[in-house]
Amino acid sequence: MAEKVLVTGGGGYIGSHCVLELIEAGYQPVVVDNFSNAVREGDVPESIRRIEKLLNTSIEFHELDLLDRPGLEKLFKKHSFSAVMHFAGLKAVGESVEQPLRYYRVNLTASMNLLEVMQAHKVHNVVFSSSATVYGDPQHLPIDEQHPVGGCTNPYGKTKFFIEEMIKDHCTAEKDWNAVLLRYFNPIGAHSSGLIGEDPQGIPNNLLPYVAQVAVGRRKCLSVFGNDYDTPDGTGVRDYIHVVDLAKGHIAALKKLKDDCGCKVYNLGTGRGYSVLQMVKAMEKASGKEIAYKIAPRRGGDIASCYADPQLAEKELGWKAQFDLEKMCEDLWRWQSMNPTGFTNGTAS
Repeated sequence: MAEKVLVTGGGGYIGSHCVLELIEAGYQPVVVDNFSNAVREGDVPESIRRIEKLLNTSIEFHELDLLDRPGLEKLFKKHSFSAVMHFAGLKAVGESVEQPLRYYRVNLTASMNLLEVMQAHKVHNVVFSSSATVYGDPQHLPIDEQHPVGGCTNPYGKTKFFIEEMIKDHCTAEKDWNAVLLRYFNPIGAHSSGLIGEDPQGIPNNLLPYVAQVAVGRRKCLSVFGNDYDTPDGTGVRDYIHVVDLAKGHIAALKKLKDDCGCKVYNLGTGRGYSVLQMVKAMEKASGKEIAYKIAPRRGGDIASCYADPQLAEKELGWKAQFDLEKMCEDLWRWQSMNPTGFTNGTAS
């Protein structure tokens, strides 16, 4: 029997790409999502429906909010999970600055419910979707896993840091628990089929979906938040990683849990930083379109530069990012051009 892995937030951008990789690696994912950032197709996320079609398989899905503790209990009574991949949570930096209490309530309560229900049902393996935002304003670059954490510049980052701490403390108290905390840098791109990709609900909070929507004609103009940072061209520098590389990192993390690894932390990035304007140029090349942009004031909670030292993941997980910037932008453009209005009215289905 294939191992059952619970995937929370599995209808979203990163979660859905991980669901696809899980199936291809021989696991049986059970997906839960509350549709806060997933497009509905009947009773399931459209992303999951498309993966079923692409892989000619069926995927068990439950509409569930992790704040619904009884619903979570019911799910764990029904299934015997070998591990949990925890993606579910609110994830917009700017929004978290405006709505901090909502972010603390949703992200922390959901994670506490999940960990407590896992403990009650003797499921002791978790891969957590964390973020490079836990590092705050970098004290040195590239950022390795030893870099201080907790000096977060926004409530979203703080929720990721607090959840990491909860999991670490729990693993210290409960010696039979294993956890891998994956600190993502900036996932972009899409599956090469063009069937699934990032489809933010409302105005995109992340750079690349916005750039792609400008290229496809869905948005008029990109706002570049700040051009006076201490970077080569004055715009923010980030480490962009292909979402499929990221998803494969989760499969490597799942295998690591088998070593009774205790609590481990890994960066998932490429180790290379690109500025906002470099990304705009790369997308212009991939799409063959001119991308209009204007300079706007800096956003609260943003930092100048952030890029990873990903060597530990290569050494201990046997994982390394394979795809370059050109491939990331090509795959993103394929997704966006095949699905000009995202999942709701794509030509890919």
